[in-house]
Amino acid sequence: MPGAELIGKEELDEIKDVFDKGRILYRYGLPESRSKVRQFEKEFQRKLNVKYAHAVTNGTSALLAALRALDIKPSDEVITQSFTFIATVEAIIERGAVPVITEVNTTLNMDPGDLESKITPATKAIIPVHMAGAPAQMDEIMSIAREHGILVLEDAAQAVGGTYQGKYLGTIGDIGIFSFDYGKPLTTGEGGMIVTNDESLFFTARAYSDHGHEQNPNLPRGRDTRQISGLNFRMMELEGAIGLAQLKKLDYIVKRLRENNKKAKEGIEDLPGIEFREIPDPDGEVGDSLIFFLENREAAEKFAELFRKKGYNTKNLPDAIDWHFSGTWDHIFRNYSKYKGKDLERLWKKSANLLRRAIAIPILVKMNDNDINKLTNTVREILKKIS
Repeated sequence: MPGAELIGKEELDEIKDVFDKGRILYRYGLPESRSKVRQFEKEFQRKLNVKYAHAVTNGTSALLAALRALDIKPSDEVITQSFTFIATVEAIIERGAVPVITEVNTTLNMDPGDLESKITPATKAIIPVHMAGAPAQMDEIMSIAREHGILVLEDAAQAVGGTYQGKYLGTIGDIGIFSFDYGKPLTTGEGGMIVTNDESLFFTARAYSDHGHEQNPNLPRGRDTRQISGLNFRMMELEGAIGLAQLKKLDYIVKRLRENNKKAKEGIEDLPGIEFREIPDPDGEVGDSLIFFLENREAAEKFAELFRKKGYNTKNLPDAIDWHFSGTWDHIFRNYSKYKGKDLERLWKKSANLLRRAIAIPILVKMNDNDINKLTNTVREILKKIS
């Protein structure tokens, strides 16, 4: 939880400012110049060098609004990857669309080769996910998408501050989303953001997340114009205030994570029997996870058990794999004929093999050299026991 590590006076001062100036907590009751949420949006779009940014309640609502902006309809097919938080697929299903799942490769992100094989005339969007802070192979994915005329929604929920070939993750596709929950590199407690350079996509996503309000500048809110229906995904002023303070710390957070990740990796990279996750652009990784593969599932499970006994936790792999691997989601795939009654892990055998052998170690901002040495010595000790 990197961002949460640094919550302090700066966040409290921004929150106090909301109350001290008598501001209400509802962003649309304030002039733009006095809204913390609007300030957060402007600073975020400036930071990422995009034309539009819209803050919402969480990453899941950001996905839903982005899919609505892309005009995803029932029976449309939307392709995403087998390793992602379950919300990515839940959002597709909530739109009435059909989720199509690709394998991941050793990047633990979308396998471009498998993506190509999954495209059909019904494919309307592709959602690559930058899992655990590392960029997907966006050159290949964007090339395939453009060749077929398919829109791309980047799920950068776990990768705020990460880059690919010099561009911030979330800004490469047609539209991108972020999550700011308590475990993310930038946190507002809960919260999310939608970014795009496309004016039409922005206006639709914004309206959908506010009951269809178009925010017509020529009319008061009570008489606002509307063309679509929507839901309430509005970020409140307290979250915007925290986001403003956290955004100023993002560069430092990512810098420290990358430094600590590098040191931890160097502390174990000479060990036999481990293979590190492939990072398509090592300079762009956020760095809050160090992931490596062991020989088999049994070794990974044993490692995690001994790691816990030493007082450490893994990060989603393997401890929360059930919430991050499509091969375990019988409850949401049972209504689709292509998945019903099938052994889901066997549908994505390549992914299952990689994910079941993977260990993800959380990297923190406030780790010092002693912390890192203790961590790497523990990893070395455990691997020696199970080898």
